[in-house]
Amino acid sequence: MRLYLDASVLVPTLVSEAGSGAVDRLIEQLVQPPLVSTFAIGETSSAIARLVRMGKLSSNDAHDRLMSFDRWIALDAAVIETEPSDIQLAGIFVRRFELGLRIPDAIHIATAQRLGATLATLDMRLADAATALDVAARIPS
Repeated sequence: MRLYLDASVLVPTLVSEAGSGAVDRLIEQLVQPPLVSTFAIGETSSAIARLVRMGKLSSNDAHDRLMSFDRWIALDAAVIETEPSDIQLAGIFVRRFELGLRIPDAIHIATAQRLGATLATLDMRLADAATALDVAARIPS
């Protein structure tokens, strides 16, 4: 099973959060490199930048964490380009109003679907939406 990691799983690898331990255990158990999209990388960088803006991380600390993240991505992950078809399909997914999806979450589901991968997320609502769209989802525990 190939795992596609969304930003909710990537951010806890960089900052201590409630889900950090579960994410660390999940990543340690992987046999194949996880799939990480260019979109998820951008979203993760944005989350760290937000912590700087909020005064929760210094610029230097954030820079160091992102450099470590970049090294991990280069060495231990398979980077997948986000494709226009992912965005188009995500636009269709958000029109399924009962799922309550925002476009970033829908992009992750669409990308995982294209790759035939299981979506790893800490977002239960996103996992439920993925399952409703016939995309396997896994919440690290």
